[in-house]
Amino acid sequence: MQKFDSNEKILAAANAPGKKMLFFSADWCPDCTFIKPAMPAIEAAYPDYDFIYVDRDDNIEIAQDKGVMGIPSFIALADGQEIGRFVNGDRKTKAEVEAFINELPA
Repeated sequence: MQKFDSNEKILAAANAPGKKMLFFSADWCPDCTFIKPAMPAIEAAYPDYDFIYVDRDDNIEIAQDKGVMGIPSFIALADGQEIGRFVNGDRKTKAEVEAFINELPA
């Protein structure tokens, strides 16, 4: 999972050509802590996507711009355009995240 140290670098990576998955999280979030151990397996199962970690607190401007109020949340992009979102404040399981990705356009 890619991590960047500024909003500008996150946005540049997110808007670059190809498929991206923004993963909004925070260290203090128990539901984020629940899904984090599954993230390497999810990333490995979906090599077409570049996963980008977005710390909701450090990058609040991006979260607000994307309408992300609850975490953990996921936003899928293709060539910088949103193609799907799994955005809410509920705990997410590996199976739920994979089902979301499986439903995205090819």
